[in-house]
Amino acid sequence: MLESGKKNYRRLACVLKETLKIMNHPNSKEMSGEELEKLDGIVAQNEEDDQGVGVITAPEKPKLAKPPLWKVVLLNDDYTPMEFVVEILQIFFGMTGEKATQIMLAVHRTGKGTCGIYARDIAETKSAQVNQYAQENQHPLVSEIEPAD
Repeated sequence: MLESGKKNYRRLACVLKETLKIMNHPNSKEMSGEELEKLDGIVAQNEEDDQGVGVITAPEKPKLAKPPLWKVVLLNDDYTPMEFVVEILQIFFGMTGEKATQIMLAVHRTGKGTCGIYARDIAETKSAQVNQYAQENQHPLVSEIEPAD
């Protein structure tokens, strides 16, 4: 128990000396030569005893995996006006008029088109918002989500 207290004292002295050096603290200049030599001796003894073992490191942060991504897809129908589809893309997906028109034409030509790629909960929310908005405006437009490749 007493030996570990000495090691802690030596480590503290080492940290104190290095801190005073780094900060160029006025107290480091006020210390007498004897006090600095004593501190140097304690630091040297600490380095011999520990042989670099006393280094404190921060714990590693756990590595988090990115969530799987999902596509929000609009399905084409023969009744929803193209202007309404562009409006949906601008409101819910923040697209410019030009980008929204490109996506709308892709949906019109191929039968479906990707509006955005998100984490699953966000994709589900956006799809539900689109479907609800289309129903409120009496359009049969449908969106769904699919796993992204």
